[in-house]
Amino acid sequence: MSLKAFHLVFVTLLTGLAFGSASWAFASGHPASGAASLIAGLGVVFYGVYFLKKLKKIRYL
Repeated sequence: MSLKAFHLVFVTLLTGLAFGSASWAFASGHPASGAASLIAGLGVVFYGVYFLKKLKKIRYL
């Protein structure tokens, strides 16, 4: 597995972990932790989009 492919897998897993943590925190009654996890998840999504755009410019995976 190339480093770029591993990076994409890692970003995908991190996104799921952040949103899963946010939903767990909101369900457990911890709104501050849920909001922090939600913001982190959105940040990872934006980073993933940035990385994919950068990866398309490189053209090999």
